[in-house]
Formats: sequence, C-alpha cells, structure tokens
Amino acid sequence: MSYKIVVDSCCELPEQYRNDGRFQIIPLTLVVGDYEVLDDANFNQKEFLSKVAACPTCPKSSCPSPEGFREAYHDEAEEIYVVTLSSHLSGSYNSAELGKSLYEEKYGAKKIHVVDSESASCGETQIAMKIMEYKEAGLDFEETVARIEKFKRRMRTYFVLDNLETLRKNGRLSGVKALVVSTLNIKPVMVGNLGVIEQKGQAIGIHKALAKMADGIVADVAEPQERTLMISHCNCPERAEYMRGLMEKRASYRDVVIMDTAGVSSMYANDGGIVVTL
Repeated sequence: MSYKIVVDSCCELPEQYRNDGRFQIIPLTLVVGDYEVLDDANFNQKEFLSKVAACPTCPKSSCPSPEGFREAYHDEAEEIYVVTLSSHLSGSYNSAELGKSLYEEKYGAKKIHVVDSESASCGETQIAMKIMEYKEAGLDFEETVARIEKFKRRMRTYFVLDNLETLRKNGRLSGVKALVVSTLNIKPVMVGNLGVIEQKGQAIGIHKALAKMADGIVADVAEPQERTLMISHCNCPERAEYMRGLMEKRASYRDVVIMDTAGVSSMYANDGGIVVTL
C-alpha cells in the first residue's frame, strides 16, 4: 500500500530525501525576541544563531497547528506515519494526535500512526528512515507500527553542547543535577532516556567530552554493526567529523550519516552542539 511519512521540522532529513514525495515536513515557528521565523526550507541557520547570541531573552518555539497536521494527512497515500519531537520538549506530538482526530472527523477513517520520538534531531531521522525501510521491504501497517515502536525504545540519543542555556531556561533540564559553570570548560555528556534528559557524565573540554560520549554510546548499544550511526551538528562540521572518527575507532556500523541541524534543533543545540543517535 502507498504510504507517506510526515515529520515536524526538528527532524533533519538527509539531502537526498528533502524533495522525496514520500516525506513531508511540517514546520514549527521559532521566536527570538521580536524576531519570528518559520522553520522551513528557507531557514537561515547563521542568521538565526546570530539573533540568538544577540538577544537577552531565551529563544522559544511554537508547535505546528493540529489543522496543519490534518491537512498533511489528507493525501492520496493509504497509510500515514508521523514522527514528532519528544512530547517532553514540545506540543508537536499532541498537535499531531489532535490533527488525526480532526482528520477522522472531516474525512473519515484512515491508517494513521503518530510516533512520539521521545527524542529530537537525528533521533527523529532514525525513526523516519526506519519506517521507510520497513515499508520498502513490504511490511503492512500493523507490523510496521509494532516494529517502529520497538525500534524507538532501543534507540539511544546522546549529545554534548557548548551551551545548555536554552534547554535550562525552557525548563528541559529539570531532572538534571546542578551543572558546573561553563567558565570552567566542563562539558556535560547528556542522554535522552525515554524523552527525559539525563546527565551521563562530564569532562573538561569538548574533545574529552565527545570521547566520553563515544565510550558511553558504544557501551550502551548492542550490535552497532546492524545500526546506522547518525550525527547532527549545529554549525560545526569539523567537530561532527571528529565525532565520526571517535565512533569508528570503537565499532563498525551499517552506515554513517552526518547532517546539519534544522531550526528547532539549532535552537536547542546552540552553536557547536553535537547530537548522536544509534
């Protein structure tokens, strides 16, 4: 059966899929002081990061409307799969679910499954790519749903950021112990555990923190050779390549994908942030 994968704009699609008809991105809106921009194909990361650096207030995002999701579901595709930013970080998941109800009220029943990624950035990408893999292999709707929910639970999302202020000011670090001030150059290694951000460790300096993150990922993940390593970076491609080298020294993978962060991911990761999923 024909299918479509709908993602919100926190998902970084690899270049070759950005104009692929099997995918549709629903943008969030980003707000920095008086500056407001839609997180779509016209997003300018450099301009956005400069606005964030110059603004005394914390940047925020607003999720897509339920009606926006509803109309994305109104498509010739017989099956719709939706992947959203973690419900712990955004209202995008709830909006997508409400959009499903609105669709059914207006257009009738349809096979629609909304996945709360309990992650962000390339965590959403992992799920979207896995859905495509299952569908291209011929799995039906029910089997795809069952497998993707299982896949989501075993996926790991780690990150090291130069600046945690956006997460902290937006209340996303409530479960994390007090962090050492950044002037000491201590970089926490963070992990998303079923949508809740936890501190996995810390190190002095970004390179040591990335190495600690690599050690943690490899220790946590079974059979890495069967998985795709995804690395998203916020305006730091050299750092992403360095992280790739650290990971490839420790294990082999089915594939490695490196992407620049989209708007929402750039807002949370800040300049220099690295997100890794496996």
